[in-house]
Amino acid sequence: MSLLGTITASPLLSAIVFLIGIVIVVFSIEEFVEHVATTAVGLGVSSFILTVVLAGTDLENVLLGAAAVVGSLPDVGLGTVFGEAVFILCMALGLGGVIVPFEIDIPPRYLALTAVSPGLLLVLSVDGVLSRFDGAILTIAFVPAVYLLYHWEKTRSEHYLEPEDELEEEIEEAAAGEEEYSPFVRLGILILTVIGMTVGSELAVQGTKGLLAFTGIAQLAFGATVLSFIASLEEIFLTVEPVRDGTPAVAAGNVVGSMIFFVTANAGILALVHPLTVSSSVWTVQYPFFLVVLGVVMLVLYRGVVSRPIGAGLLVTYGLYWAVNFL
Repeated sequence: MSLLGTITASPLLSAIVFLIGIVIVVFSIEEFVEHVATTAVGLGVSSFILTVVLAGTDLENVLLGAAAVVGSLPDVGLGTVFGEAVFILCMALGLGGVIVPFEIDIPPRYLALTAVSPGLLLVLSVDGVLSRFDGAILTIAFVPAVYLLYHWEKTRSEHYLEPEDELEEEIEEAAAGEEEYSPFVRLGILILTVIGMTVGSELAVQGTKGLLAFTGIAQLAFGATVLSFIASLEEIFLTVEPVRDGTPAVAAGNVVGSMIFFVTANAGILALVHPLTVSSSVWTVQYPFFLVVLGVVMLVLYRGVVSRPIGAGLLVTYGLYWAVNFL
């Protein structure tokens, strides 16, 4: 029996391979982002743009989703788009509210941009297919959205999404440390991280195939729940830790950037890799749940208070999301 056959025949081995793949992907991407960030700082790239791009984009989700699409699991990939968005809105933000209730003042236009960002994806999905052309439109749409945030920041006397001084110092110190390495060494590290991403993604996909074969879980439900949950665990720290440190604006900034990215470039890249069929369950489960939760969270952030009851309600809502996916 081939190695692939052995993996798909054993649910335990499939689970182990799946988790190993996720760990390799997350570690590789974190190292990749760190070295790219320090290189960007060394080149004098805007710290604001750097922060928005690194906090708002989720490379793990894109890479795992694309690997799933390439591995003939398109619904798993599409599921991660909705699943990770709901995870951040409910699980990450909800935990932050439960652990440390906080107040926050977010400019209404930031929230408005976030609220309308799913509109393009919704319109392009009406015909039941996200084509490569649709994917190109969605991917390109992320650029003006980021530019709009950048433009608004330039016109504000107080920069909402400006990175904390400590974060800037950490990146600059890391950049200074990397100066000890030759350009070839830095290039070698980046190449190794790319190899790690590729190998880890393939392991995760093969493990996913084995788990799906054994459990009978629908691809869309698996991508929206299990895969998104495990791949998004770091989002808890990106949201909860800033709240605990008394800088909730950083957490909310992650929510704003991530939501815009998921429904534009993330979904677009997956469609560019392979056209995606928008099944009936996307319309009956994913879209309704995501849009309602997004609306509620935007209202909560507009009011500026995330209390413990609200946080607990968001956590319960995430549990309900899992339940609905498996019904």
